[in-house]
Amino acid sequence: MVDLNTAIAAASTERRKRTEGEDKEKKIRRSGADLGLEAFDPAKYAEKEKADAVSMWLVLTFSVIISLLMRYVLMPNTASDKTDILYLLPLTAMILLPQIHRAILPNKYVEHFTKGTWVKSGFLHSFTFLAMAFLLVNPPFGDIVAPQLSGEWTIATDDGIELLFDDGTSKDTITWTVDSEGKLSGQVWLLFGLADNVNSDGAEVIVTLTNNEGSKEISANSTFWVDNEQRLINATTLTNSTLPNLFPHDDKDQRFAIQLGENIPEGTHTITVKITEQGDPWENQRTYKWNLIVVKEIVQS
Repeated sequence: MVDLNTAIAAASTERRKRTEGEDKEKKIRRSGADLGLEAFDPAKYAEKEKADAVSMWLVLTFSVIISLLMRYVLMPNTASDKTDILYLLPLTAMILLPQIHRAILPNKYVEHFTKGTWVKSGFLHSFTFLAMAFLLVNPPFGDIVAPQLSGEWTIATDDGIELLFDDGTSKDTITWTVDSEGKLSGQVWLLFGLADNVNSDGAEVIVTLTNNEGSKEISANSTFWVDNEQRLINATTLTNSTLPNLFPHDDKDQRFAIQLGENIPEGTHTITVKITEQGDPWENQRTYKWNLIVVKEIVQS
């Protein structure tokens, strides 16, 4: 038999253990330091969100200012062949972001910033600068690219009656096979067009022909396209194929016709086209080098 006092003491001990176990289980399930979680504080969360928003606008403003300084201060004072600094220096400026945050923003915002804030700020600055740089160096804010070949270039001969085009054997070389006399008969013309994102009319184009006789500069003929409008429609090629596509943008392309000479002898004739224009902020240049190879037809006995 168990006396009444012993039974009451045992029941009391069991009840106390059960109560302590329930309290411990509730404590573990509750968010807090035991689980490594901080208690949610709405006021603190609102302040952190506000700090992140202020940081974003600060970084955007900083990136825009850096982009404008690059375009209108650094770029005009930098040679066109040393352009690496135009991107490296502004991108490196991201190391100043933590110091700028601490110098400009009040402590109530700065105390919420962590390493993650600086990583996000660095990415935001980089992409904002690249977007602004692309915008500022292209029309209408800038022009750093010289006019380029709008379509194909070709060689045509004029015997006074018919215009005969070559089909073009490669990108940079045209080989024209002639008869046993060894000359490309008639007037020989170089034809091409230029396209630009602003205006190709403002470019200076110098064409130089180099062969066994030396080098000479040749001026463009300004009336060729008007004088031969109908003949160009009826022109043919060596293989009766479609005429080369010289002006894919129609009237937007600037047309050039240069007479290389008459009855050009066999050999290699190197054509150099140098294009120069005053861009913004640099002087833009582009050079093309083409070859016209005149070969004599081999007659088999």
